[in-house]
Amino acid sequence: MRESAAERHDRLLGLVRERGSARVSDLADRLGVSPVTVRRDVEELAGRGLLDRVHGSVSWPQERGGGGTGGSGLVLGMLAPSATYYFAEVIRGAHEAAARAGARLILRISDYRPEEDRARTDGLLAAGAEGLLVAPGWRRPGDPAAYGDWIASLPVPAVLLERQPAAGSPLDGTDRVCSDHRHGVLLALRHLRELGHRAPLLMARDDSPTALAVRAGYAEALGVLGLRPPRDVIDSVPAEVHPDRFEAAVRALREAVASGAATAALIHNDVDAIQVVQRLAELSVRVPQDLALIAYDDEVAALADTPLTAVAPPKREVGRQAAGLLVERLGQGRPGRGRGADGEEPRRHLALLPQLRVRASCGASSI
Repeated sequence: MRESAAERHDRLLGLVRERGSARVSDLADRLGVSPVTVRRDVEELAGRGLLDRVHGSVSWPQERGGGGTGGSGLVLGMLAPSATYYFAEVIRGAHEAAARAGARLILRISDYRPEEDRARTDGLLAAGAEGLLVAPGWRRPGDPAAYGDWIASLPVPAVLLERQPAAGSPLDGTDRVCSDHRHGVLLALRHLRELGHRAPLLMARDDSPTALAVRAGYAEALGVLGLRPPRDVIDSVPAEVHPDRFEAAVRALREAVASGAATAALIHNDVDAIQVVQRLAELSVRVPQDLALIAYDDEVAALADTPLTAVAPPKREVGRQAAGLLVERLGQGRPGRGRGADGEEPRRHLALLPQLRVRASCGASSI
């Protein structure tokens, strides 16, 4: 199977992280691609603040502004499932907040392999992490129970990122900072309803916590708005991984439009949404004339031929708030300051609200 750009980016980041710095030519040899490809990858990753470029070489970013007086000297560890797409902005936000606090942020990537999360976290602790930002590589509904309880017994303060464990589980008492995806879905459905559409159809993946939260939010939003779904949720898959299943999903959406069952849709995520719009056009379904469409994630939605209206989770702010909360926890050696009766400050579950960014694909004027 051909390696995706996201997978290559993660391998590149892993090599630079391990070495501290590397020449572009060496990275090309290790990755098995051309120097032109590596230079293009480096330019993109440097633009996101994930790498530094210096005269034909790249290096792992150094915290800026943290070496003067007032720096905390703290070392924060971060476990993320990916360093690209959605989590690139989360990492950037955490890096910025750590730098402002004079702390160093070190990173491990799980590549969405939850069975490796614990070992990678042990690596962060061995590297000197005094507190942890943890976004486990969960993908399926059973993963938190199978691969999550160990987080509650970590020997250092930890903050969960973009993950909501089951109520009553050992992790439910852990600090966490998350996007409120249910609110994001409600924003999308309410907007489409206000444009005069019947209940929008949902086309979504089921391979990440965000995807599962979008699905749950869809059912909840329909109830809030007093709507009935036009049909069952259409299961989406990456076109490059499962082209036959992707084609079947697009044709199911086309049939819903052709039959009059659906005039509007919400699609998770916006990479899939762009590809869906392209394929629908080949099948004579126009967006927004025949189908009003909203994407979820807003990573690349604005770059589509017809710019896509999208729900934008506050990814960078999630990273900033989580890192800030962790620094605060690590600095709570002082007495007093609003502590509970047991001498500890209350744990926090912070939910940040997504925004709806209106563009051409829903048929409404931009706001």
